[in-house]
Amino acid sequence: MKTLQIEELKSQLLEILTEVKAGEEVLIISGKFRENIAMLIPYTKYKKRKSIKLGLLKDKTMKIHNDFKMTTEELISL
Repeated sequence: MKTLQIEELKSQLLEILTEVKAGEEVLIISGKFRENIAMLIPYTKYKKRKSIKLGLLKDKTMKIHNDFKMTTEELISL
């Protein structure tokens, strides 16, 4: 993973975007305290993170309190 100051990103934007497209992850930082600002990741990796893994709650249990008032339709529409 590459780390860049905002100023470096500004001056090398096209080069950095080419690297990101090729699979490189880039952390953008700012200031003398090197505060993390943003993370550039390839779109394909972002798309995978947004997908829902089926079976995520398999073999998990949870208790719903008696005062929970929501119809199945309301729950599905969330």
